[in-house]
Amino acid sequence: MARYDASGITISEMREFASFEPCEQRYIRRSLDIALGRGNAVARWARDDGEAASIHAQTDLYRDIPALRRMLPNVDGLDSLEPFMGHLMHLAAFDLAQDRIAGFSAFRFLYERLLGAEARPWLPAAFCAAAALPLIRPDRRRDLLQSISEAAATAQGWSTRAPIFYPEFVEAEPA
Repeated sequence: MARYDASGITISEMREFASFEPCEQRYIRRSLDIALGRGNAVARWARDDGEAASIHAQTDLYRDIPALRRMLPNVDGLDSLEPFMGHLMHLAAFDLAQDRIAGFSAFRFLYERLLGAEARPWLPAAFCAAAALPLIRPDRRRDLLQSISEAAATAQGWSTRAPIFYPEFVEAEPA
């Protein structure tokens, strides 16, 4: 098996990001800006009042992310599952309801960066549960649920390698 150095992994992650639809790329960068506190997300990303309201709601929801990260190592049974999965499904449902994440790959890419590599085993369940909620349009539910491969849904193990590439907004150079 070939070993990848950090630059090879970074390029692989950049290629994966480049394979997403432009609206997915934009939403991932916006979400990372909000989660990581990178600048003024409303000023950078809002194109209208509706999008500004969505960014404010997302900012409020994403305040739970540090608590989710702290819960993660302690999720080991049914008693500790509900608080973690409940919060994770709430975030996932919000993100999927925005109609900008078209499938599991983009969702996984975003959530690996929001929560870290330790969250990987929980992402298929959170994605499927959120995608199946009635607040998602039936045609969209079908497309979302069909986007997760059998291999991703039934994986026996997950990589613990932390993501390296965190895409961000790049200002165009003035002409």
